[in-house]
This record gives sequence, C-alpha cells and structure tokens, in this order.
Amino acid sequence: MPQRPDADLREKDVTPEWVYRRRRLLGGALGLGALSLAACADGDPAGDEVALADPGEDPFRTRETLTRFEDATSYNNFYEFGTGKADPARHAHRLVTRPWSLAIEGEAERTGVFALEDILARTTQVERIYRLRCVEGWSMVIPWQGFELRELLALFRPTSRARYVAFTTLADPAQMPGLRFPVLDWPYVEGLRIDEAMHPLTLVATGMYGRTLPNQNGAPLRLVVPWKYGFKSIKSIVRIRFVEEQPATSWNRAQPDEYGFYSNVNPEVDHPRWSQKTERRLAGSGNRLLARRIPTLPFNGYATQVASLYAGMDLRRHF
Repeated sequence: MPQRPDADLREKDVTPEWVYRRRRLLGGALGLGALSLAACADGDPAGDEVALADPGEDPFRTRETLTRFEDATSYNNFYEFGTGKADPARHAHRLVTRPWSLAIEGEAERTGVFALEDILARTTQVERIYRLRCVEGWSMVIPWQGFELRELLALFRPTSRARYVAFTTLADPAQMPGLRFPVLDWPYVEGLRIDEAMHPLTLVATGMYGRTLPNQNGAPLRLVVPWKYGFKSIKSIVRIRFVEEQPATSWNRAQPDEYGFYSNVNPEVDHPRWSQKTERRLAGSGNRLLARRIPTLPFNGYATQVASLYAGMDLRRHF
C-alpha cells in the first residue's frame, strides 16, 4: 500500500491554494495523457496541454530555438523499447503509467512506497527550457515541466550518510519489448552525487511542451540533468535509493572506458569512437540530415551554474 509522504506535515508546510490548484491541473492531465498515449498504437505523441504560470525571469532558462515537438518525441533513446531511434515512439504505447508508485529506500528519515499523485501534490511545478546533449553527438532544446529534484529529497530527508542518490527504471518485459535483448544489464540504473541531486538545475520532469510527458520520453517521471550527457537523465523511475557509496550505473557498468560515472558534457574529452567537440542541433526546421553542427560547450553551456561542483577534480579522469 503506497504511503503518503506528507503524513507529519505542519500547518506552515501546507501548500498555498494557487500552487495546489495549478499542480492538480497537471496531475489530472497526466492521467488523461497516459490514457490517450496508450490508445495510440502508432506511437502518436499526442497529449493534453498543461497550463502553467508564467515562469518569469528564470536564470536557468535558455532562449535558443526550440526543437520541434515532433522531433523530440520521435527521435529518442529508450532501449527498453528498442535500440532504434524510432522504436520508443513505436512501442511505448504499451507502457501503463497509472497507477504509478515510487519506492524510496536507503539512508533517509522517511522511506517506503509512495503514490505518484501524493508526490505531485507536495511539489511545485515549474517550466524550464533546457538543452539536452546526447553522447552520440546530437542535441535538442526542450521546454520541460516538472519539479526540482531537491524538493523531492526534502520530502524524504536523506541522512548525513547519504552521499549519493541511486535511481532505477521500470523493467517489465510485458510492457517493454526491448528487455528481451541483453543490450544492458536490466533494469537501467543511474546515480548522482547528493550535491548534484540538490542543485536547482536538476529537474524531475512530468511534462514537456506544456503537455503530459509522452511515454517514449520517460513518462511519468524522468530526470533532466542538463549539464550531463542525456543517458544520465534516467526515464520511467520506480525507485530512488539514498546510499553512502557511489552506485553502479548502467552504461558505466557495460562500457567503463567509454562512459564514466559523472558524464559531464566536456568537449575536450572525446568518446573513444568519436569527437565530442561539436554537436548536431535538432531545432527549427526539423530536417535531421541538414541539422547544423555547432560547438559543444563545457557542461553543455551551464558551467556558470555547476562548474563549482567539480572544483579541484580532474575532469579527464572523472569523466
């Protein structure tokens, strides 16, 4: 039985009514969006629009040209649904995102299994337009909706022993045909250092483009860590564990010479099989073959906000 994360909240912790009403609108739209996606056998990324307050002057918000919604929802890596870029949109309609629960484990004051609706009711929805850089050399600019991961951590109060946060993706072969193939050691797992998880840039996305998060993009909960390569932004999260030791991560475990734990975007550290100095930006026209190449920026352009997290570290060794 899922628990409520707010069982012992005090009066001063109660959410203001205007925030609550805005979040409940998103929560209802999430459920409707899951049903509409499940009904689309061809992987059509339709979703209900979500109303959000004007985010105002957000210091983390890029003003670059957005990637088209059609490209962001049809050109994806989500190997649980297949290794082709079109496979997630083709197969993710099988994923049932309601009901959904999140297991909280490890070094925290409050642990257990919690219903997604209760978590959404205790977090503040924001919009962030972030760049997302794939290790394969392409990038997108996407407007995300969700809540800062540090809000979720505050709900469950990790102890002083929690130095890392480990994440696990759903692994259900009945819904995810890609699990039949040993591309990775399933389930997919990822991790962040606790200070990375607490950074205000780190988002738990529940929507994109003002709509419910499509299944192929990681519904109903995915991370967005914009200064790291895209595979760090784990999708369809079912478990979060607070741990003392650095957790295993799927790509690092599979190919440690190619994928480090940190996976910060660094144009000076090439992948063994290709350069990371430039990227192919999918934005505007939607023609992927003609997408322009642009220089890759350190920390994906977020160095001002996050470089201090790695002060004194050798970023070639800790790649």
